[in-house]
Amino acid sequence: MPDEADAEAEEKSLFSHAAVDPDVTAAYGDAHPDQLVDLYAPRTAGDASAPVVVLLHGGAWRAAYDRRHVSPFAAFLAGRGLAVANVEYRRGPADGGPAGVAGRWPETFDDVAAALDALPALLRRHLPAADARRTVLAGHSAGGHLALWVAARHVLPADAPWRLDRPAPLRGVVALAPIADFAVAEELAVCGGASGQLLGGAASFAERRPYADPALLLPTGIATTVVQGGADTVVPPAVAEAYADAAARAGEVVGVTLLADVGHFPLVDPEADACAVVVEEIAQLAW
Repeated sequence: MPDEADAEAEEKSLFSHAAVDPDVTAAYGDAHPDQLVDLYAPRTAGDASAPVVVLLHGGAWRAAYDRRHVSPFAAFLAGRGLAVANVEYRRGPADGGPAGVAGRWPETFDDVAAALDALPALLRRHLPAADARRTVLAGHSAGGHLALWVAARHVLPADAPWRLDRPAPLRGVVALAPIADFAVAEELAVCGGASGQLLGGAASFAERRPYADPALLLPTGIATTVVQGGADTVVPPAVAEAYADAAARAGEVVGVTLLADVGHFPLVDPEADACAVVVEEIAQLAW
């Protein structure tokens, strides 16, 4: 199992890559400058259409981490024939809020829902090689949570503003070390209690959790795979295992690919062997 020095090296490797500029940056809203999506065209010859990967970045829903740190991974996917939409969204703290707080309620959820709703039209306009009928959601860490949440919008409580009347037309979800069960994440103080902060703290955690926690939004009926590093100390495997167990209790099978001796960051690091496994999981759903 990797030691602390190995984990630090994995993180350093991911964040050492230069950001890769997209082919197009498009706005999906006009309420905030973070309502943007970077589009990467598939790097394939010919006129054939390509599946779409909607990429939701991690960083514990905190403002210090934006979509640029996964842009090398987005380019890596595009180099393998996939169209990629790398989504930005509002993160914490809210305007005037204390520094370092995770997420915004409800703006983080407003943005991700709006981005997915706007995406088909944006693809038609800016990325004609993309086939929105073959869309896979992929997200890392906090973005893995958001990917699972987006796929579950049709099972949100009836009064949720983001609820859909029917399942989104998705090929599936590949969640990478997702913060997928908020109760377990809080017990383990994952990312400094980020999931509790996302929901506004202890006073509102129980009330808001049914609207936000993927472990309570099951079954979705959408093919879902979790890829998890067995040596992940940022979002430990217990979180993914709890989500898979919750799915099983709801009558749904969630595939879990556990990568031994792999930490948190290699899953989206194009130079890491684990990244190739992730691409294969996405490709199995996309094509």
